[in-house]
Amino acid sequence: MPLSATRPLARCLLTLACLSTLSGCGLLVVGGTAATTAVVATDRRTAGEQVDDQTIELRTSSEMNKAFGDKARIVGTAYAGRLLLVGDVPTDADRKQAVTIAQGITKVRTVDDYIRVGDLTPLSVRTNDTWITSKVKTELMTTENVPFRTIKVTTERGIVYLMGKVTATEGELAAKVVSGVSGVNKVVKLFQIVSRESLITDPGKPAPVTDSSASSSADAPASPPPANDAGAQPMPVQ
Repeated sequence: MPLSATRPLARCLLTLACLSTLSGCGLLVVGGTAATTAVVATDRRTAGEQVDDQTIELRTSSEMNKAFGDKARIVGTAYAGRLLLVGDVPTDADRKQAVTIAQGITKVRTVDDYIRVGDLTPLSVRTNDTWITSKVKTELMTTENVPFRTIKVTTERGIVYLMGKVTATEGELAAKVVSGVSGVNKVVKLFQIVSRESLITDPGKPAPVTDSSASSSADAPASPPPANDAGAQPMPVQ
């Protein structure tokens, strides 16, 4: 192959290698111009937030197991200090206790209580939820203009909860895509809305956040979400 023909291929491979190493820091620069599409491929949390969220999830698992043992199943998912609780507990008193425990965990800003009072969810249903989560992540990853790397997906009894820092347009698109995935019963958006301008002009700094969902404060007693919670923005399956 002539040398002149190999140069475009080399450039292409170099660009792909750079893309594969993108993390949550900054924008990709190509030819001296910031490629705004790289925003889609990053985790919009700071490195500190990511570490804190991992710690919150580990602490939640440990504290819930210590408090309830095998009689309950409570799963916590954290994003930028916001903690989503799903699972099953025997009584409403247990649910309230679980929320109180979660509110006391260091770095937790807000608790979203979606714990169900009832028998433990069968293993077959949980296995199916895991499969649904995999399909949802694949759809988000392959959909243009969806920041899949900054969206956390949790599935509980066919209900998919979406968390992340997104623009209003990105959030709507992500929810629409997820609502079309086979097996999804409902989509609940728990996004934090950020402006597109803040992501492009200052990607290294945490973007200003407007919380799109009403949820219980870490300083106030939590209550179960109402059936038509406007803050959570449930989206029925299409």
